[in-house]
Amino acid sequence: MSDDMKVVEAASDDRGRQDWALKSRRYIKRELKQREITYEQLADRLSEMGIQETPGSIAMKVARGLYPAWFFFAVMRAIGSQQMRFEDLG
Repeated sequence: MSDDMKVVEAASDDRGRQDWALKSRRYIKRELKQREITYEQLADRLSEMGIQETPGSIAMKVARGLYPAWFFFAVMRAIGSQQMRFEDLG
């Protein structure tokens, strides 16, 4: 594979990742807003689950849309989400 092909493939991969990060970020923000849960309240709920996060660290992770899967699942549990539909990702 030529270097040009590698660059094109890497750029395409980055766009795909950015798209999923955006969907994930929007999903968490929408769920928090619908439930009227602040980052401070989320930090408290995560702490009760044994996960130490500050409101600021949560805000940074959500703003970037880049976080490990465990964080996403922990947030969903902490806010009381019972199920998730991929159609809701937009």
